[in-house]
Amino acid sequence: MSSFNWFNREVSEPSSAQKESAQESVKDTPESQTTETPASADDYLNWAKTAYQNIQKRKQASAEETVAEPDAESVTDRPEAAVASPEVSEPGVPEAPVVETVEAETREAPEQDASAAAEETITEAETEPSPALPLWARADADRQERLERLKAEADAIAEAETPSPMADAASASSAIPAAAELDENFLWSARVLADQGRRADMVDVEEINWLARLRQGLDKTRRSLVNQLRAIVGQGPLNADAVMEIEALLLQADVGVEATDYIIESLQDKLRQEALPPEEAIAYLKSILRNMLDNPGGQPVSPTFTPEKDTLNIWLMTGVNGAGKTTTIGKIAHLGTKSGYKCLIGAADTFRAAAVEQVKIWGARSEVEVIANPGKNTDPAAVVFDAIGAAQSRDTELLLIDTAGRLQNKKNLMDELTKVRRIIDKKAPDAQVEALLVLDATLGQNGVRQAEVFSEAVNLSGVILTKLDGTAKGGVALAVVQQLGLPIRFIGAGEGIEDLRPFSSYEFIEALLSG
Repeated sequence: MSSFNWFNREVSEPSSAQKESAQESVKDTPESQTTETPASADDYLNWAKTAYQNIQKRKQASAEETVAEPDAESVTDRPEAAVASPEVSEPGVPEAPVVETVEAETREAPEQDASAAAEETITEAETEPSPALPLWARADADRQERLERLKAEADAIAEAETPSPMADAASASSAIPAAAELDENFLWSARVLADQGRRADMVDVEEINWLARLRQGLDKTRRSLVNQLRAIVGQGPLNADAVMEIEALLLQADVGVEATDYIIESLQDKLRQEALPPEEAIAYLKSILRNMLDNPGGQPVSPTFTPEKDTLNIWLMTGVNGAGKTTTIGKIAHLGTKSGYKCLIGAADTFRAAAVEQVKIWGARSEVEVIANPGKNTDPAAVVFDAIGAAQSRDTELLLIDTAGRLQNKKNLMDELTKVRRIIDKKAPDAQVEALLVLDATLGQNGVRQAEVFSEAVNLSGVILTKLDGTAKGGVALAVVQQLGLPIRFIGAGEGIEDLRPFSSYEFIEALLSG
C-alpha cells in the first residue's frame, strides 16, 4: 500500500490498482473540479463530494490489494496432496435430528410475536404528535439532515462507480487509514485545500484528518481572539478606534509587541487608502499574517522543509525541559519513515533520568533504531559521534539527535550544545545540518526569550511549536517569526503520533481565523 509523503504533500509510489483508480477518478471528474479553484458555495460542495468519492475509491482499492496478496500466497504455497476431498457420510450413521430445530423454532415464535407487538407499540407511540421544536433546534436539525443527505449522495455515487468489495476486505481494512466522514470538518478541510489550488482527485485522507485536528487544536485561541475580532469588525467599516481594540486583542493572544505593531501599522496604512468592510478587513488581516509567517524577519524562506534524499540530514533538537523534544523526535521519525526516508535516532540526552528509555520507546513506536550509550552521565558529544558513524555506515538519510533539556541561563549546559554542534560539523562536514528549537506554545512570550538564547548557542534554523491544542496563546507563532526571524517548521496539535505535521502558513491562518 502506498504511503503519503508529508514533506512533499503527495502519495509516494502508488500501487497499480491505486494508479488505475486515480486514472478513473480523473476521467470521471469534470475538469472544472480538478484544475480550477471553486468560485461559489455549490462549487466547493461539489469539490468536497468529488474528493470524498476519490478517497473512498482509493481506500477500497487498497483493501482489495491487501486481501489479494495473502490469498495469492495461500494458493501458491498449497501442496496438491493437501487438497481435501469432499466428505462422504458413512452408512448407518443417522443424520442430525431435525425435530429439535423445529421445536426450538416453535419456542422462539412466541418471543418473536412478543417483540413484534412491542415494535408496533413503539411505532404507534412515535406517530403521536410531538411538541413543536424551537427555532434554533429546527435549524440545527435541518443542518444535520443536509449533511447526512450529502454523505448519502456521495456514498451512492461512489458505490455506483466502483465494484463491490471482496468478502475479506472488512478484516483487512484495519490496516488502512480510516476515511474521514463527510461532515462539517470534511467540508471545511476540503475548502482549505481547494483554495490552495489542490486537485480533488489528489487529496489524501491524512490531509483531511490533520486539518480537522489542527482546527480543533486552535479552538481555544480562536474563541478568545477571533470571536472578539469579528465582533469588532462586524460593527462596520474598520476605523481608528477598531484598530486600537484589535491591538489589545493581539497582545492578549501573546502575538508580541513587535508583531502587533507591524500588524497595526499595516492596517492603518490600508485605512488611509480606503475604509474596509467587515469581510474585506478579515481577508486583509489574513494576508498580513501569512506574509509575516512566510517572511520571518522580513526575509523570504522556502515554504517546504524537506530532508534531501540520498544524503545525510542531521536535525539537532534543542529546548528546555518539558517542551516535548523526545516526543517530537518520535513523531518526526514516524513521519520520515512514512515518507520513505531511512531514519535513525541518537539519544544524546544523558542528563535526565530515564531519558534514554523514553526515546527508545518512541523509537519502537516509529519503528526506528536508536543509538544510545548504556552508561550513565556519559558525554553527549560521544553519543553524537557514535550516532553519526552509525548513520554513515547504514546510508541513513535522516538522523534525529535528542539533547538534554536545559534552561537558557545555564552557561555550562549551553556550552555543551556548542560542543555537540562542533562534533557534527567535524564528523559530518557534508551533511545537511538543521538545529531546531522545540517550543511549548503554552509558555507564550517566555518561550520567545528562551529562543533568543538558544539561537546564539547553536545557530537555530527553525522552530517546532508544540502543545497548540492546550493553549489560547497560539499567537506566539507570530511573535517567533517577527522577533527572532526564525521560520516555523512543524506544529503539534495533540499527543498522538500523528499529531505533528509540517507547518503551512495558509492552513494555520485559516484554522486560526476561519475555523
